[in-house]
Amino acid sequence: MQGAEGDAVVPSAVEPVTVGRVSGLFGTRGWLKVHSFTRPRTNLFNFPQWWVGQPGQWRSYVVQEHKVHGTALLVSLAEVTDREHAVSLLKATIGVSRNSFQQAAPGEYYWSDLLNALVINQDGVELGRIKCLVEAGDHDVLVVQGTREYLIPFVAELYIRNVDLELGAVRVDWHIDD
Repeated sequence: MQGAEGDAVVPSAVEPVTVGRVSGLFGTRGWLKVHSFTRPRTNLFNFPQWWVGQPGQWRSYVVQEHKVHGTALLVSLAEVTDREHAVSLLKATIGVSRNSFQQAAPGEYYWSDLLNALVINQDGVELGRIKCLVEAGDHDVLVVQGTREYLIPFVAELYIRNVDLELGAVRVDWHIDD
């Protein structure tokens, strides 16, 4: 599928997983500063093809070069050769195909796979769905939205009893009044 300028457009049935955003410009040759949502942050560069844009309006780009410059992550995309084109990508979202992720180790999960999963406590009560996750020092925290919002530490065997990605459900040891 081709876009107006000839760039490939992602089919609407395949929504990329957000892994970062374009945060600024660097130089005059189209280099971009990017903010990574990956851990470690340089894992963003493990993906040779990026989808850049917004949900439903993605364009395909190939990562040509990348580097760490002080605290900034810089990237040169093959299709972006000047500052004018780079300006058009400011604040755009960076996505990648879910198929390009490495297999998660046992007991580890990608945040994107947990989003919208149903959260059920030990008593069988549905607390709601995972709205987002928050990095909070030693462990991540599930933000669960139901009849109210729950903040549940993602600590295996203590609060997280079972994650079933195929069913899209997470069992937790969390009381409805906690």
